[in-house]
Amino acid sequence: MTNEFNEISARLRELREVSDYTIEQLAEELDLDADVYRSYEENGKDIPISVIYAVANKFGVDFTEIVTGVPAKLDSYHIVRRGKGRVVNRNPEYYFEDLAFRYYGKIMQPLLVTLEPTDKPAGLITHSGQEFNMCLEGVVIVSYDDEEFTLLPGDSIYFNPTKPHGQRCGGDTKARFLTVIAE
Repeated sequence: MTNEFNEISARLRELREVSDYTIEQLAEELDLDADVYRSYEENGKDIPISVIYAVANKFGVDFTEIVTGVPAKLDSYHIVRRGKGRVVNRNPEYYFEDLAFRYYGKIMQPLLVTLEPTDKPAGLITHSGQEFNMCLEGVVIVSYDDEEFTLLPGDSIYFNPTKPHGQRCGGDTKARFLTVIAE
């Protein structure tokens, strides 16, 4: 059991570091004492399920993935509302060179997309892998598998892009979103 907890604590530590959080910052957001949270990451003992679940929600990672170490297979969409998703970039200016996203051990540079206002539906495409979109400015309408999702600044969506999907501007002013596609 100790080995299992050590592996969980290592995954928690990696997730925090990849998301550029200090122990103190994460502990404060989780409303925990920093020394208590540090002990969870360092010795892997007595990590409450509620803490694992809170970290998973904080960074938009599947709970079972943290516990088992097996990447979650995304068969459908998973939408994360403002303030509850993975921190992609803590700089509110969203400078392109500051953006990076970790996907199962790979660091990938996201693409910033600007959409002009339009009344036309989104052009639908499919491709392999996983996709993450995060709205940075304006309103982005994501069409996915015959459904539409409205993303406001800060909203993000993860989905399996083997199903038809596309994005369009949903307002009267241009929209920008960040996308990461992992093949």
